[in-house]
Amino acid sequence: MAASVLLADDDVELSAMLKEYLEREGFAVTAVHNGEAAARAALAGNHQIVVLDVMMPRVDGIEALRRIRASSRVPVVMLTARGDDIDRIVGLELGADDYVPKPCTPRELVARLRAILRRVQPGGADSGPLQAGALTVWPEKRRAEWKGKSLELTSIEFNILEVLMRNAGRVVGKNEISEQALGRPLARFDRSIDVHLSAIRQKLGDGATIIRTVRGMGYHLVKE
Repeated sequence: MAASVLLADDDVELSAMLKEYLEREGFAVTAVHNGEAAARAALAGNHQIVVLDVMMPRVDGIEALRRIRASSRVPVVMLTARGDDIDRIVGLELGADDYVPKPCTPRELVARLRAILRRVQPGGADSGPLQAGALTVWPEKRRAEWKGKSLELTSIEFNILEVLMRNAGRVVGKNEISEQALGRPLARFDRSIDVHLSAIRQKLGDGATIIRTVRGMGYHLVKE
């Protein structure tokens, strides 16, 4: 069954081109052209992944993401102006799963979508939970708990936490985390891993100290 993509971009010609390409690659695509329609369609629950352009009329992509994240964990990829770090960081802090700088090639967008969809699909081979102290992660169920309380993580946050859990007790470099969790190497000056880790720590609350920063090296999840 084709993965259903919601594509939101006010550039009608670009949307048509991306829609045609994505459909040739086997996706089912619904295109909308403003943030209000994007948030409404995303919250209807009929799409497996959402692509949001940051710059849209009336309601922009950042506000649309805020509305979506108020009640949905559907994976969201932001389209941001190349080099616009502020939009990218704000989007990640609000719960975007990834970003693609514009102008982008349709091929790159397809690769990002497939990488995220692969990571959010439940896997059947590894059924056992990962445990570190009061933190428990079930990879095949895409579920995580701290002291028995469920953690509401985005798909990329879950991927990052899973990478750290599978490497509990050792320092994991940011590039290794990016390769395994985001499916791409870490670009120079890219702070996305730091932003995602900050969000994970915030959601862990009193468990935030289980993840330690090792300056100049990466992150270390304490194996208790």
